[in-house]
Amino acid sequence: MILFQNVNKDYNGRPALSNLNLHIGKGEFAFLVGPSGAGKSTMMRLLYREELPNSGQIFMGGVNLNKLPTYQVPRLRRRLGIIFQDYKLLPKQTVFNNVAYVLRALGVDEKNVEKRVISALSVVNIESKKNAYPTELSGGEQQRVGIARAIVNGPPVLLADEPTGNLDPATSLEIVQLLAEISQRGTTVLIATHDEPIVNALRKRVIALHAGQIVADVDSGVYELKGNS
Repeated sequence: MILFQNVNKDYNGRPALSNLNLHIGKGEFAFLVGPSGAGKSTMMRLLYREELPNSGQIFMGGVNLNKLPTYQVPRLRRRLGIIFQDYKLLPKQTVFNNVAYVLRALGVDEKNVEKRVISALSVVNIESKKNAYPTELSGGEQQRVGIARAIVNGPPVLLADEPTGNLDPATSLEIVQLLAEISQRGTTVLIATHDEPIVNALRKRVIALHAGQIVADVDSGVYELKGNS
């Protein structure tokens, strides 16, 4: 589902990723860990085509992202599920409308919009808040809305960049367990995180980056990093 082949990325001559090779299969759940500057965010930006590698190939679902025309990038992002640390909800729109936004942008008819939004809100256990506004929600509730928005279009891949960064430990565990449940339905989930207790609690695949290189890739792993202090 996700494939990096000999990927290199640098910024002004400073390497961010060096000869990176990685495969994550359909329906797989994986954590991407590493110290600040290790290359986690760079990998995420490459996957949703905010940036291109200097060399190497990146595939998602068989699509070569390097060769994807620029005009098709917005469509790629609508087909992906992307979850951010700061939620990125529309503050003047209700929970329902925040989740419906992607479907409406894709031209889904309103009857199906309602059905699919309610289904997504039910998955994340926040259907009762559909008429609330983001400012009326807790951080955990806002992140649940972010997850509902990410899954409402049935994406094959969910990318989560530090999804628990603004949450307390108990809520963080709930959110990541929810993402693991979504993965069990066949969605590929990749989570970039610094949250060591969460990684250790779930014992899923752990891909560790250090200085732009993969230094460990362990099934049922824990948060152990080369050079970690």
